[in-house]
Amino acid sequence: MDAKASSTEVILSVRDIVVRFPCARGGMMTVLDGVDFDVRRGETVVILGGSGSGKSTLLNCMIGEIEPDAGTILYDLPSLPSVDIIASRPQDADAVRKRIGILFQSGALFSSMTVAENVALPLREHSHVDPAIIDIVVAIKLEQVHMLPHRDKYPAQLSGGQKKRAGLARATALDPLILFYDEPSAGLDPVTSSAIDGLIIDLAKKMHVTSIVVTHEMDSAFRIADRMIMLDNGRILREGTRDELDRIRKTPAERLGNPTDALLNQFLNGGVAGPLTDATGTSLYENLLIGERTSFLRKTRT
Repeated sequence: MDAKASSTEVILSVRDIVVRFPCARGGMMTVLDGVDFDVRRGETVVILGGSGSGKSTLLNCMIGEIEPDAGTILYDLPSLPSVDIIASRPQDADAVRKRIGILFQSGALFSSMTVAENVALPLREHSHVDPAIIDIVVAIKLEQVHMLPHRDKYPAQLSGGQKKRAGLARATALDPLILFYDEPSAGLDPVTSSAIDGLIIDLAKKMHVTSIVVTHEMDSAFRIADRMIMLDNGRILREGTRDELDRIRKTPAERLGNPTDALLNQFLNGGVAGPLTDATGTSLYENLLIGERTSFLRKTRT
């Protein structure tokens, strides 16, 4: 992807999002803590982070499935008024949802429907298109993801990669302005994962769609991203272009003067040894990544 191809027009603003969930032992656990960023039209934003970093919770907030405890999520889409999907009227939130598409981690296909019927469902439910036209649109969407020969199969007859492709065809059925991807490479072999990445890039170019991808797969992230946001413990650790994070990834850790960059370097490379795991008396990176904790790191080294 080429960041220069992206517009400067902001179509999604995430502001100071806070999400807390009850703990099993009582009290509240903060899952997202003041998350704040913009998404520009036409770019592919990849949200990174380890397990439990808040990636999926953030995605569910952005699509309106989880109501945060604080903050706003403002959509500014062409032909629609600006809508805070959290505080808006249900009809306004629904208007936004019709302009976005979602590829769920499992594909989330209806098992009782064929591939073609799954892809047709959004058109039948949310448009007034003639059935004959729906069949044409379904064929086009399936062809885009190389699934047309499988249109009459049921989900149980598909491989994991084919389910992802069919789910992607359904996500694009209404020609969305924004596509959300929840772990699109999860559970796939490297070749199939690369093919899905190629589809994400291809759809972004052909449909001029804005893509927001939640993943912890580093190879996939660096293939598709224009911009990357690294989450840790519910906060943004680092936000930058793909090239900026790639420089951190490829620079030897001992040459990174910023302690946060050294932590990020180990995470991006999946290193076994490094500052995430070297500090004694800690539980791996979950206690270490946030930049403000560098004073703790210094204490453990003295």
